[in-house]
Amino acid sequence: MELRQMEYLVALADERQFTRAAEVTGVSQSGLSAAIRNLEVELGTKLFTRTTRKVEPTEAGLALLPFARSMLSSATEARDAVVQVSRELAGTLRVGSEQCLGVVDVSSLLERFHRRYPRVEIAFTQAGSHELLAGVRDGDLDAAFVATSDHVGLLPRTVLGQEPVVLLCPPDHPLAARPAVDRDELGGEHFIDFHPSWAVRQLNDDAFDARGVHRRVRFTVNDVHTLLDLVDRGLGVALVPRHVAAKPQAARLVAVPVAPDGAADWVVSVVTGSGDRPDSPAPHLVELLDDAPACVPVPAG
Repeated sequence: MELRQMEYLVALADERQFTRAAEVTGVSQSGLSAAIRNLEVELGTKLFTRTTRKVEPTEAGLALLPFARSMLSSATEARDAVVQVSRELAGTLRVGSEQCLGVVDVSSLLERFHRRYPRVEIAFTQAGSHELLAGVRDGDLDAAFVATSDHVGLLPRTVLGQEPVVLLCPPDHPLAARPAVDRDELGGEHFIDFHPSWAVRQLNDDAFDARGVHRRVRFTVNDVHTLLDLVDRGLGVALVPRHVAAKPQAARLVAVPVAPDGAADWVVSVVTGSGDRPDSPAPHLVELLDDAPACVPVPAG
């Protein structure tokens, strides 16, 4: 069994969909499917059951899954151990992130960075994307994980992933049974949305303004779980990045796709200072993202 096969197995078990698992691992869907089939042939048993709607691990797949996760974790720890003894790095890493970015696990990334570079002190802050970008521009932050393409200017940026926005509503809402919804139809709804410093709020505001549709934001929040709770209680609907609808707290809610209308997707990036301090550890943090095939450097400007 190869390490890459274990990566594909874990991604497919987590995503329950070949298309999404292929996106996460940075391989073609056919390539991922072939790798899983080869692994099943090697082990002499089915690891997944496949339907037109989703993919589920078999008992054999579930039995293999913890060993696959362990192999991937051990490989990561081995690489980090080598780096730790071969590179000496000290100083302070000042990094910020918006909440619940989905396409990147910032906590896990910082844990790995700390394991590699234990002498570096990490100063972390959580805020909205626009506030974080101001921090990078002003030299208060070395790096920031943001969910906006606005106000980036000349700051170096690497795109980590993107997702469409979906409408989140209770199962008894009139729109819950729809295959898709147009933004033009949502003018009469009561919305729950984030504070304007959050990137998704600006994205939503811009999309409705572009169509001349007035929407009423009844509740403004600064926490994903509060938003989900308010929607679940029938106090309004919300437009959120697709991964938010997959959170356990949203299990009872319905995610309705928004019909394509030219509005921007929700894009997550890591942004660093254009004039990095000579001793800034930020490049070493970004270096760890090289393992994520979806990362795409974006030229400044």
